[in-house]
Amino acid sequence: MTREEIIKLIFAIIAEIAPDEDLSHVAPDVPLREQLDLDSMDFLDIVMELRKRHGVEVPEADYPELVTLDKCVAYLGPKLKK
Repeated sequence: MTREEIIKLIFAIIAEIAPDEDLSHVAPDVPLREQLDLDSMDFLDIVMELRKRHGVEVPEADYPELVTLDKCVAYLGPKLKK
């Protein structure tokens, strides 16, 4: 998947979990939870949706790899190639 495709994938999940969030101004290098009204349960929902929709397992030790949009792309890129 391309960077843009991964970003769309992440935004689609966030839009479902937090439909009132404006994703048009999300900075790629700022933690998502600082930019959006996401709590720890929302974050877990994102992880669960990644597994359900795309078969991507994210171990708890790797959660910090999903903190920013840039980190999401770097972490998920290789996993979504499979």
